[in-house]
Amino acid sequence: MEKFTGLPEEKQGKIIDGALASFSLNGYKKTSVSDIAVSAGISKAMVFHYFGTKKELYVYLIGYCTSLIMNQIREKFDGSVTDFFDRITMTADIKISAMEKHPASLSFLSSIYFEQDPEVKQEIKAALATGESFRSSLAYDGIDLHKFKEGVDPQLVMKLLQRYTEGHINELPNHAALDVETINNEFQACIRLLRNNLYKEEYL
Repeated sequence: MEKFTGLPEEKQGKIIDGALASFSLNGYKKTSVSDIAVSAGISKAMVFHYFGTKKELYVYLIGYCTSLIMNQIREKFDGSVTDFFDRITMTADIKISAMEKHPASLSFLSSIYFEQDPEVKQEIKAALATGESFRSSLAYDGIDLHKFKEGVDPQLVMKLLQRYTEGHINELPNHAALDVETINNEFQACIRLLRNNLYKEEYL
């Protein structure tokens, strides 16, 4: 990617935004290099020049977006926050802040969960596995679990939150830029509901 990464940052950002928007809107298979070129404001030939193939561009975007989020979390994560739900909220806020640089990144990362094209399925699977491992370490390392009521399994709670997020994403309109504030407000309401029902009364 030396030809692309050697471009001025502003031009890189414009191309990334255009490609993210195109893939988010149409999925991998239905997105053409011509679509990406028009959205990014460059010629079709330059897309090939910078990335080689559509697949290489798609895989690059997965790595770029996940690295953007992980790097922000590593920089801003506060390990002294040991409350289960406070940590989840903190991590969500960091993710949202990271994605503000590229508004279509949320839609793009959401779309890869449901992408079934065999050409990119293995790369997506590998990226999701890395994300799952990273997420688990954030959720449980040094966390205080004694606030939960007896019989509550924190791992099941985390799984419920993941299923809620995946289901919610699947119901969202297929737009390039999602309403991040509304999504976050609904997520925070879900967190409050779980906290109020799963924590011991003295910790509410």
